[in-house]
Amino acid sequence: MAERGRGWARAVRGLLLDVSGVLYDSGAGGGVPIAGSVEAVRRIKASGLKLQLCTNETQATRESFVRKLRALGFDISVAQVTAPAPAACHLLRERGLRPHLLVHHDLVPEFAEIDKTNPNCVVLGDAAENFTYANLNEAFRLLIGMEKPVLISLGKGRYYKETDGLKLDVGAYMKALEYACDIQAEVVGKPAKTFFESALAELGVPPEQAIMIGDDIVSDVGGAQRCGMRALQVRTGKFR
Repeated sequence: MAERGRGWARAVRGLLLDVSGVLYDSGAGGGVPIAGSVEAVRRIKASGLKLQLCTNETQATRESFVRKLRALGFDISVAQVTAPAPAACHLLRERGLRPHLLVHHDLVPEFAEIDKTNPNCVVLGDAAENFTYANLNEAFRLLIGMEKPVLISLGKGRYYKETDGLKLDVGAYMKALEYACDIQAEVVGKPAKTFFESALAELGVPPEQAIMIGDDIVSDVGGAQRCGMRALQVRTGKFR
């Protein structure tokens, strides 16, 4: 019976890993790796399993994010990271949208090639200290003044863990703008099915042969399961 129960594991060809709360806790000085995570990534790569990081990280460009991970000891390349900002840029170009950005200042370079004149939508990310009343109110005024308001959110997480404790995530501010403007945001990032599909395409395996590992029961586990994957929740990060 036990042998039959492990049959699904033998069919696994690739892993999708969340980053914050799974591999490291972010914070001052770049954060700290979670015990055993650097070795775990090394063992995964040595095993021959395909590996892709599937993150809602929106406080840095992929390049600077990877530099930070490598400084912490993780052997990861930019191509192994699926993040919301590049997906949002693709969506903006495809639909001819010109965004007003309410994002972390370190993420702005991701949108360098996007036309931002006369905005006809708002893109919301984990802006951290940029989530001031004035900045939120500016985004609200732009949206409420649009004939057909478009709010694009780079994730919908409730909170995440840093080295000094839990922090409100982008989903809390997304909900405030949704409520004020009586609209529904379009989510680019976990738990959106299209985001997981993009990560699987980059991983190069079908959903039934991949496992998602994360600390968020809704965005990581639930989103992956709705995409046809198996998923595991770690007891680190935001796990309560």
